[in-house]
Amino acid sequence: MKTIHKFVLKAYLGPMILTFFIVMFVLLMNFMWRYIDELVGKGLSAGIILELISYALANMIPMGLPLAMLLAAIMTMGNLGENYELLAMKSAGMSLVEITKPLVILVSFIAVGSFFIGNNLVPYANKKMYSIIFDIRQQKQSLEFQDGLFFNGIDNMSIRVAHQEPDTHLLREVLIYDNRSVDGNMNTIVADSGYIRLSDDKRFLLVTLFNGETYQQTRNNQWFNKSALSHHIFDRQDMKIAMEGFAMGRSDANMFSNSQTKNVNELQRDIDSLERTVNTSTTRSYEPLLKEQLFVRDNQVLPLPDSLRIDKRGFRDIVIADSLTVLPLRDKERIWNQARSLAKNSRNMFSFDESASKEALNQLYRSKVEWHKKISLPVSIIIFFLIGAPLGAIIRKGGLGLPVVVSVIFFVIYYMISLTGEKFAKEGTWDAVYGMWLSTLILTPIAVYLTYKATNDSALLDTDWYVGRIKAIREKFLPGFGKLKHAIKPKRHGKRHDTE
Repeated sequence: MKTIHKFVLKAYLGPMILTFFIVMFVLLMNFMWRYIDELVGKGLSAGIILELISYALANMIPMGLPLAMLLAAIMTMGNLGENYELLAMKSAGMSLVEITKPLVILVSFIAVGSFFIGNNLVPYANKKMYSIIFDIRQQKQSLEFQDGLFFNGIDNMSIRVAHQEPDTHLLREVLIYDNRSVDGNMNTIVADSGYIRLSDDKRFLLVTLFNGETYQQTRNNQWFNKSALSHHIFDRQDMKIAMEGFAMGRSDANMFSNSQTKNVNELQRDIDSLERTVNTSTTRSYEPLLKEQLFVRDNQVLPLPDSLRIDKRGFRDIVIADSLTVLPLRDKERIWNQARSLAKNSRNMFSFDESASKEALNQLYRSKVEWHKKISLPVSIIIFFLIGAPLGAIIRKGGLGLPVVVSVIFFVIYYMISLTGEKFAKEGTWDAVYGMWLSTLILTPIAVYLTYKATNDSALLDTDWYVGRIKAIREKFLPGFGKLKHAIKPKRHGKRHDTE
């Protein structure tokens, strides 16, 4: 490897790693803001949170890599251009393609690695992440008493405390409404003070109350006119109540299997089976509807067997109308009821088969979208690099100022096009090939154009060049406008003199 190639490669690795972690941090903050309400107040351990964050970061790699490649390429080539190092390389006889040759090789290896990340790591991370989020949602909030407010986080119980000592966690003026009894009895407990906490394994609620009273209302099947109330006074009362939902349960990750948790081979098998299912359900839905319900004896739509074919040449439409007119009222009602019953049966059978076919179609569209998404990720990384490298050589500005703005603009365009294509592909409006490769097809000519301009040292984003071109155009056409102006003025004066 040439020394100049080592220099360019070293100049690129630093910004690439830096921008990748910056992009991943921004995406992680977006993830945390989405799920912050479900994470707070559950008493989750640091290990659970770190595990969820690690799986979320693995899921964001396919989105963060293209933006990091684009931003790093613009920063690297912009720094080289701003420090006149790129100009010195070109003066030595090296073209832009030769200068960026080691970067192209590096980005190609990263693109190939991104395919394995999206095909193997991301489905596994999605499966684990979905299971953890489900378990967190199933977990109840931890015991957090607020002064003067009822805590209703326990099923069939409501607890109110007047004040909680911050150091000793002693509760003052405790009021408990307990409706856990199966027979409908309601207990009301009032105590001066006490302690209420969960056991270490979070399976039991440990209650210790001091100086209180218990009111138990006994009910039966005639509680509206017969009920009994018992009253007990205690100095200390200990209760151990079995709890469910406070401990963090772990579900089987294989339960959360969908198109986002499968690799390319699994998606291809699903696509093949779903296509057969859709064809079978469609045939099962439409063919009986046409042959057995709608067009039973109409040989113009479906061919009839020889036993059902009749000669219709002597028939007229008016014959059918007259025959219905002359029928008795009971026969007309019978025919009408029979036709309505057949129409309802046809509609019910068609709607049932249509729902099954529609569900299979939705799964088929999503599987195709995920399949093409995994294949298009490496190509998008290379395209973003081919946009960023010549663009940085053209603007010749390093740092995190203008490169960030340009990168965000290109990424927003790419993201909007990708989301639009993905939405249409999932709805079946577009084929998955067009929906998932639309952004690549649009950005590829831009990458080729920028590479051509950067190779020819074009001043594409140089404002002085545009000002000079506008000034040259103005100077070229300004004398012509002056002659035309002088030529028009005498004619106007001459017309006015003749009129006078």
